[in-house]
Amino acid sequence: MPGGRLSDEDRRHIASGLAERLGYAEIARRLGRPTSTISREVARNGGPGGYRADHAHEATGQRARRRRPASPPGLPVAAGADGRGPEAVRAFVEQFAALMVQTGLPRTAGRVLASLYTADSGALTAAELVKRLRVSPASVSKAIGYLEGLEVVRRERGPRRSERYVIDDDVWERAWTTSARSHEMWADAARRGAGILGPVTPAGVRLNRMGRFFRRLGDDMAGGPAAPAAGDALTVLAALVHASAPVTVEQLATALGWPADRVTSALHDAEQHPDVIDPVALRRTAPGTYAITARLDRLTTAQREALSHLV
Repeated sequence: MPGGRLSDEDRRHIASGLAERLGYAEIARRLGRPTSTISREVARNGGPGGYRADHAHEATGQRARRRRPASPPGLPVAAGADGRGPEAVRAFVEQFAALMVQTGLPRTAGRVLASLYTADSGALTAAELVKRLRVSPASVSKAIGYLEGLEVVRRERGPRRSERYVIDDDVWERAWTTSARSHEMWADAARRGAGILGPVTPAGVRLNRMGRFFRRLGDDMAGGPAAPAAGDALTVLAALVHASAPVTVEQLATALGWPADRVTSALHDAEQHPDVIDPVALRRTAPGTYAITARLDRLTTAQREALSHLV
């Protein structure tokens, strides 16, 4: 089920896909899962080069066991317990929440997140949050909805049909992944805009520059484009340069001795990561047919005109 927990079989499919050098998006499509689920799973379990299905499954079980509370959640900390004084704990939680607010979280959402993260159980009910924060149930509900949208908090069914709000050990990794995904969305939007406005117009050049910035930022946050994927993209580009004419996916697959889906994935990576293939770019001359061209935004209009006289 999309969004549910990964099964052992899912993890074997992920390992198989990585071995075939498939991109995260293609693996996610085959499993019917969000791409972020696959990238998060691989990142927290050894990365593309070290992912092992059995180790990932065992590590996930260990993380789940660590999250089980040893005592009922939400109990106030007694004075002196584990060397912690209630006033010091309360002051730290408020300072922690203030820091989150400074980084852009709404105030109540920051206080809820700080409370969840500093609770030993990592989980609290709505009633416990209302009592701790002295805010209305509606404010807690709104804050939880906001944090769920960021994928840093999830709901868990408790006893007597109650709900607990849970923060996982990998919450910051999730936040990091969400931020990287946002940068990719900005990069894609800028690239589409440049194509609509024209890559050599002032607005198109500006959008292309913006797209390159966010693509590079997203790649850096995600650990960069996977080395095998980048290598495949460059190999396909070399084949297009050598062919010196438009070539179909099937022709590339035959010439390179690759499966067609590997060629398609490499072409997709070349399109999605223009900085990797700079200063050239892919051009679709017809559906499923590609050629290589120079990136027009690298040259000014005067430079292009001067060069055209040399041909």
